[in-house]
Order: sequence, then C-alpha cells, then structure tokens
Amino acid sequence: MQHLRLGIDIGSTTIKAVVLDSTSSIQYSRYIRHNTLIKISLLEILSEIIRIFGEQPFQIAFTGSAGMGIAEGTQTLFIQEIIAAAQLVSLKYPEVRSLIDIGGEDAKLVLLEDPTHPDIRMNGNCAGGTGAYIDQMAVLLNISIEDLNRLAGESDTIYPIASRCGVFAKTDVQNLTSRKIKPSNIAASIFEAVANQTINALAKGSQIKSKILVCGGPLSFIAELRKSFAKVLHLEESALIVPENGALFTAIGTAISIPD
Repeated sequence: MQHLRLGIDIGSTTIKAVVLDSTSSIQYSRYIRHNTLIKISLLEILSEIIRIFGEQPFQIAFTGSAGMGIAEGTQTLFIQEIIAAAQLVSLKYPEVRSLIDIGGEDAKLVLLEDPTHPDIRMNGNCAGGTGAYIDQMAVLLNISIEDLNRLAGESDTIYPIASRCGVFAKTDVQNLTSRKIKPSNIAASIFEAVANQTINALAKGSQIKSKILVCGGPLSFIAELRKSFAKVLHLEESALIVPENGALFTAIGTAISIPD
C-alpha cells in the first residue's frame, strides 16, 4: 500500500490540494476558486480524492489563511504556509536566496540568505499588490485576466497607478481611461504597480538577492506580471525561477513537510 501525503492550501480565494506518494511525486492535484464556499469546495475535492484512491490511508495537513480553522475543527495538522514553502525551497531549490509568493489577498517575501533562519515578510493588510487587486482592475476594465496579460504584452508606456488601495487605483485607472490611454499601457501599468507595491512594502530596504523563485497563482499564470517584477528588480526575466506547478507550491510544501 502506498504511503500518501495530502497537502491542502486554503487561501482567501482558492483551494489547492496535492497528493504525493512516497517518492514525493504528484499523484493528484487540484486548483480551484472557492468563491467563499470553502466547505463545499473542500468536500468536492475530498470526494474526488476518495473516488480516485479509495480507502488508502493518508497523512493530511492544511495550510493557508483559511486552512487553520479547518485544521483546528478537524484536529488535523496545520503547517504555516511560509514554513511549508521554505521547506520545499530548501529541498528542491537550494540555490534560491529569495522567494516571492503572490496570493489572493496577501503577498509574501522570504529572504533565504541563511536558509536555517529565513527572514519572512508578509503583507496581508490590504489587497494592494495581490491577486484580488488584479481581479479588481480586470473587472474595472471589463476584461479577463487573460486579456489583461495579453494587452500588457503590447504596451509601450508605463503610467503611475496607486497600488496600496483599490479605491485610489480605481480612480487612477478611470483617469487613464478618460484620457484615452491605450488599454495595453493601462494593463502593463497595473502589473508594474503590483510589482512596485510588493517589493517596496516587503523588502523595506533589504536586498532581494538572486536566485529568486516566484510562485502563487498570479505569478504562475500571468507572464506579464513576472516581466514587471523582473523589471522592477532590474533583472532579466530569465533570472526568475518559475517552478513547475508554481500555483500549487505551498500545497506541495505542506505535503512534503508532514512528519513521517
């Protein structure tokens, strides 16, 4: 019988679940938006896992901003998300010295100059610099995230947009729209605002050293957002490590971190 570990990362907007075997190979994964229906979405995933794996025993751990309550309520192991991500970095990417993770409503920076004592920074006080901010801007422009990414790739000019607050950002974007600024330049400016907000708010004067691993849904799925981060960090885009299954990174780290 296989030794299976299930890591479940429940964030503010999504649930990520990964099943690893004894060699830490992925046997199952799922990434869904829960639309605040956390329990229903979680039960859907668990039901699917049971259909696939039957009665095989699992070791299970939760992580994420909404995962702690589930773990407490079910008396299941909870692993702090930054610890889980840092564990995976140390095992699979020992050359990494900085990790940037953009989530639905928070952004995280881990400085790994000393891997045994990672310097962890997290910004969860405002949607600025997060996936929710990007969602808000796409809704304001009445386009999809995919179109926002496509348009940004066609830009030629960056304009200042507030990123600390969605209200101010909305005003800035509406102003650019009223001035007939090209949608492509607005899209690229939105991504650069996210990069600036994340780096300025979390680095706070500390150097973000190469090699830099980027993960989380937005940085995994939005190529132009990664390009903006590289630009703000004065790096070639190729200097950013984009791991396979980057959107599942913390869920994988959680499963790997489960004690034997």
